[in-house]
Amino acid sequence: MNRPLALTALAAVALTGVFATTSSSAVGTSEAARTQKVLVIGIDGALLSKIQAFNTPALKGLISSGSASRTTLYASPFAPTLSGPGWATNATGVWPDKHKVKSNSWGTGTNLTQYPDFLTRLERARPELSTYAIADWTPLTTNSAGQAIFTDEVQRKVTFDGDALGYPAADAKIATDAAAYLKDTGPDASFVYFGDVDIAGHSCGALGACYRTAVETTDRHVANLLSAIKARPTYANEDWTYLVTADHGHTDGGGHGGSSVPERSSFIIRNGPGTTPGTPAIAPRNVDIAAIVLSRFGLTADIDGQVAPSADPFDSLVGSLQTRADETGVPADMKGWTHTTPAGWTIDNAGLGTGGVREWQGWSFTTDDFWTRAAPNQQRESNVRARGVFAVADSDEWSDKTRSGLFNSKLASPPYDVTGATTATLTFSSHYLKSGNETATVQATFDGAAPKPVLTYTADTIAKLERLTIPVPAGAHTVKITWSLTKGDNDWYWSIDNPHLTTN
Repeated sequence: MNRPLALTALAAVALTGVFATTSSSAVGTSEAARTQKVLVIGIDGALLSKIQAFNTPALKGLISSGSASRTTLYASPFAPTLSGPGWATNATGVWPDKHKVKSNSWGTGTNLTQYPDFLTRLERARPELSTYAIADWTPLTTNSAGQAIFTDEVQRKVTFDGDALGYPAADAKIATDAAAYLKDTGPDASFVYFGDVDIAGHSCGALGACYRTAVETTDRHVANLLSAIKARPTYANEDWTYLVTADHGHTDGGGHGGSSVPERSSFIIRNGPGTTPGTPAIAPRNVDIAAIVLSRFGLTADIDGQVAPSADPFDSLVGSLQTRADETGVPADMKGWTHTTPAGWTIDNAGLGTGGVREWQGWSFTTDDFWTRAAPNQQRESNVRARGVFAVADSDEWSDKTRSGLFNSKLASPPYDVTGATTATLTFSSHYLKSGNETATVQATFDGAAPKPVLTYTADTIAKLERLTIPVPAGAHTVKITWSLTKGDNDWYWSIDNPHLTTN
């Protein structure tokens, strides 16, 4: 069996304010005595900043007694910021490279059969549970696109065609149907979708009066749903978890599909059991929605989403992040980089050239918001399997200011205890673009002996979860892992996150 390493420096890391929930596998004993209910509300094209700025008492009420966080999405070529990829990601708990919904008209060429929506997973694992989905963007709940995101296994599905009825009218019908069904039947897990905010965004932009009207009208629909739930005769014996999210954002002028910050913006509002109030220090990801829903019913799945963040040593640096030094594309007040290392970690820049952009002088620690704003549209947005604070060696950005020499930098872990083990398993997320003579390698050093390469990249490696099996020499007691990016000459970059090592 695997045993976690006894590494004091990592074990001591405390992540405060993190998006914490119940345990990843089951609800607690006291909660199990009560009936668990989950309502996921999807608001197409909504921006959290506008919800917070407008007259939205229902959504603000969920935020004030729960949590809210802006989340970030991918961009092309990984997937465009469209409704198809967005809602498939929210519903399945995996990123577009797995579910393969890459447009708004995807036909049957997807992996939705392998990665079904969270309601379908509940039906298959616990058929005694009742499920409900209602929407007015038809590809969510009907097979008009060849394959609906929510399958026909969902116990009750309702579709109002927003294109035919008009989305304001269709949203009103959704609110009426959902309020009645939630009050009278109270399905165990529900997905309720409203589409008019997105239509308004296309019509008048995120700064337009019609966008505000649509957001505030949708809030009144949400209020009706919440009132209906609280009017249930059995409400006092039920625990309701509420999750509110979007599939993408909107530009100020209206529209989405591109890679700008507003277009890549989504959010998660959460309220109910297991919610840590406030703004999470480490933002959740949209794939977490499905994982949280399943966890409320004691289920897990092999998906990208997490119920609670793992003990990532890099996330301990969230309080050490600095504002920009040389980067001009990042807002002046945004904190998002540091050369400070977690306890026990080291950076070796002995071979690094001089000068260059200060943020990227050797391995750095950064966030998605900061790194992608520094250089948009170069696939940094595809680094979807990193979250919170992650490590980056960026020869490309380093070279954007006068420098000499090459980019040579090494990031080394603390020593891991491997006493008595025959193999060690190293896992981490990796996002690498190959160019020129630049070389990316992972090395293992046992008891201070000569390092041994365990991985060398020869081609692009996009948003991959690496799992490396490393033989442990007989009698070895410790191993240090080094990530080395060398010979960078205005080439590309390497990002890693959430490194862990276990022994067998």
